[in-house]
Amino acid sequence: MGMSQLPVPVSVYQADRYILSPALALLPAKMDTPEARVMVHAICLQESRYRHRRQIKGPARGFGQFELGGGVTGVLRHKASKEWALRVCEARGVKADPRTVYTTLEHDDILALAFCRLLLWTDAKPRPRIGDVNGAWDYYIRNWRPGKPHRKTWDDLYRQAVEHVQGAKQ
Repeated sequence: MGMSQLPVPVSVYQADRYILSPALALLPAKMDTPEARVMVHAICLQESRYRHRRQIKGPARGFGQFELGGGVTGVLRHKASKEWALRVCEARGVKADPRTVYTTLEHDDILALAFCRLLLWTDAKPRPRIGDVNGAWDYYIRNWRPGKPHRKTWDDLYRQAVEHVQGAKQ
């Protein structure tokens, strides 16, 4: 399928339609839920604002800001995500090894958002219900483990994700 990028900044609408929907289409239908869409969008907004595919001062890549030894390796090796990560890599024409995936995340937004969804899939705890901004924050912290979390920006970015997903359903 090759690389896939939209010009930045990417709106939540564009990300949902042209990146997240195709990413979720590579995964089982049960992974495509409104709660999952809200979390992926909120996290990508928090991490990169859908503006930065490469961390400004750091090693992270893709709109979800994955690191090689963290999210990338975790998704490729976790029992809950490994099989689907391999399928996504195959569908995207990417060798399923951590270094190759890590490097490609910066250039393939569909791969990057599929990996975001798969990282959330590795959490055995249920995703917070839509509207539970504090539960969503805790879920983000537990799964992404950001080095310098910025709680003050979360509520507004989460609200944007919720508004988009709820509006998209109508």
